[in-house]
Amino acid sequence: MTLAAEFIDIHWAGCRLRIEHQWIAREKSDQPLIVLLHEGLGSVSMWREFPQRLCEAAGCRGLVYSRPGYGRSTPHTAEEALGTDFMHRQAREVLPALLEALGIDATTDKPWLLGHSDGGSIALLYAARFAQRIAGAIVLAPHIRVEDVSVSSIAKARTAYLETDLRQRLSRHHDDPDSAFWGWNDIWLRSDFRHWSIEEEISTITCPLLAVQGRDDEYGTLEQIRGIARRVPQTQLLELPECGHSPHRDQPDKLIAALAAFIHQPSTGFVRQGSTP
Repeated sequence: MTLAAEFIDIHWAGCRLRIEHQWIAREKSDQPLIVLLHEGLGSVSMWREFPQRLCEAAGCRGLVYSRPGYGRSTPHTAEEALGTDFMHRQAREVLPALLEALGIDATTDKPWLLGHSDGGSIALLYAARFAQRIAGAIVLAPHIRVEDVSVSSIAKARTAYLETDLRQRLSRHHDDPDSAFWGWNDIWLRSDFRHWSIEEEISTITCPLLAVQGRDDEYGTLEQIRGIARRVPQTQLLELPECGHSPHRDQPDKLIAALAAFIHQPSTGFVRQGSTP
């Protein structure tokens, strides 16, 4: 079933921004709420059927949205350059503003955050700052620091955007594909971004946390999620074989089963280093 996109305005950084979002099973107000945070080139539509399948399996409500610059949300202007703190600002400013605009009181209706890649890092930063406004976090292929493999793969993506049909394919999911692509690609390839790290900040996370990564991830090594586990003792790890940077595309059935179990039994059921539960 294709869900209709909705739009709501938020005020951020002195601007009024339109945010594309979709609700899943909004009427289940007594069930947990999962808020999905997309990757660096993601959007509402790029999640495809995964949010719907997850919410059905877990018996949850879902909220999917496109960050400013992505999907059908307000694009970045040509003059707008993201700072190295762009993920911090998404976690500490944009996401709280969206929840407030949608009438979600995160102190009483504490959301589960599920983030992929950059979205995973944003989820970690939110969890580290707002301990009383989150039920738990699930992060898929998150980044806690910049690795050489990340920069190499992102540089290859730039070449693909300039020389292949990647721009055309992204235009199916973004009103302004240049806003989406360059807003992500430029910042990750800046020399000063090589020193970006959230390794120390995440040590304050107290909520249940599941960190998932494919063993064949082309954008990061397993040290990303293992580094989280060293700093956040309650972290449960899930390392998926035959899986790249997008576990929800490469191993959706295994992932959905694991996530549903984690949400309802967050303290049990996983082997810290390795296999599926």
